[in-house]
Amino acid sequence: MCGRYGLFTPPTELETRFDATVQAAFEPTYNAAPGESLPVIADDEPGTIRTAEWGLIPSWADDPDEHRHINARAETLFERSSFREAAQRRRCLVLADGFFEWGSPDGQRRPYFFRRCDGDPFAMAGLWERWEPSSTQVKLGAFGGDTVSTDAAPVETFTIVTTTANATVEPVHDRMPVVLPPDREREWLSADRETATALLEPAPPDHLRVDPVSRAVNDPTNDRPDLVTPVPE
Repeated sequence: MCGRYGLFTPPTELETRFDATVQAAFEPTYNAAPGESLPVIADDEPGTIRTAEWGLIPSWADDPDEHRHINARAETLFERSSFREAAQRRRCLVLADGFFEWGSPDGQRRPYFFRRCDGDPFAMAGLWERWEPSSTQVKLGAFGGDTVSTDAAPVETFTIVTTTANATVEPVHDRMPVVLPPDREREWLSADRETATALLEPAPPDHLRVDPVSRAVNDPTNDRPDLVTPVPE
């Protein structure tokens, strides 16, 4: 799975790297966590970097709090009811400088940070949805009673697609996000099902490096540069 990641490349550099314009300013994050609004490039606006909440809510969900998917398995992407419509029609690129996984390769469970060997930002395969409830029922009075309908604002959410771990990640965790090849990132946004499925492979092991990092990253309220700084095993 992928439960945390970092994105700290300056927005102007992201615009150059991904050939897209930042829609609204956003702060760098060294410990992005589910529920946060984070930068993505969606297939309906491939020239724009906009934000969406991490934790996909299917469009058919009655209660968004019961359906928050931070990851989607590549193997069942086009079959599961929570993802199959988005897999066909609403794909996105999730921008990152690296991702965290927790494991015990040395016998002690700790966090590790994975990044490209060249240090460049990359795109993880993602899906997005726009959840638009027709109304929200609001109870009045301390003990229930009458209800009124109020318009609820739509919310855009996303999930990160995961696949089996490559040889670099496997000693730490058996799953990893789909890190798309830089020259095929845009293909993920518009490819047919067969081509899209072929893209959902683990990244080559020699494209990623892994470093043990501070356990301070365990707390999602911590967000500072030293969280991605390598520390001794």
